[in-house]
Amino acid sequence: MRRRVSYQWRLRELMAGHGMFSTTELVPLLAERGVELSASQVHRLVTGTPERLSMMLLAALCDIFDTTPTDLIHTAAENAAPRAATADEQRDPAAARSDTHPAIRPTRARIRPDK
Repeated sequence: MRRRVSYQWRLRELMAGHGMFSTTELVPLLAERGVELSASQVHRLVTGTPERLSMMLLAALCDIFDTTPTDLIHTAAENAAPRAATADEQRDPAAARSDTHPAIRPTRARIRPDK
């Protein structure tokens, strides 16, 4: 069974909990820890949900807010709903067992010498 994983980025909540309500307040704190980001990059980091994150940035954020990555990133996993059968699979159950349609088969290649 397939699993669906998701995550929730909670940087804005951590900032508010520490009395930080402006994204520009985070820029010098990150710079002190060797992470150079522009004000617009920090704004996107705070207001959006990043798909990728460097370990240095994660470590710096954890140090700034004296927290662990689990407080910054809330994860969840659940079983995915089974895929609904297509009309072809309902008519032909053998089609459901293979990735390709059983009637479509590759043809063996024949190599002929040049004349």
